[in-house]
Amino acid sequence: MTFPSKHKQIGVAVIINDQGEVLIDRRPVGGSFGGLWEFPGGKLEPGETAAECIVREVREEIAIEVAVGESLITIDHSYPQVRLTLYVHLCQYLSGQPQTIACEEIRWVAITDLGEYRFPKANGEIIQALRQKFLS
Repeated sequence: MTFPSKHKQIGVAVIINDQGEVLIDRRPVGGSFGGLWEFPGGKLEPGETAAECIVREVREEIAIEVAVGESLITIDHSYPQVRLTLYVHLCQYLSGQPQTIACEEIRWVAITDLGEYRFPKANGEIIQALRQKFLS
């Protein structure tokens, strides 16, 4: 078994609005995991905390402001080409109108409806953690 040599640390935002819906966005078709849905976020810059990364990435990718809250889950996942560590935090939507700056589409969805969307494999653990926290 071979292990990927690249390791990326990713800050992931599970943004929840006042109606209890979660914001997801669809990745651009041409890129990696193209056309799949994801929770917003991105790669940690050197010296940056997961919370700082999440605020910056959400602002850059979809132009909204969030308050980063508690950690939901930390996931280590290996794909053939890369190993990821996902630092997933619950976030409160504060302001701004979500825009498709770095994605194809944005939707607010109920936690119960997340299963209707196709996500990269590592995101399955995020959805499971969300269901455990809010639906059980």
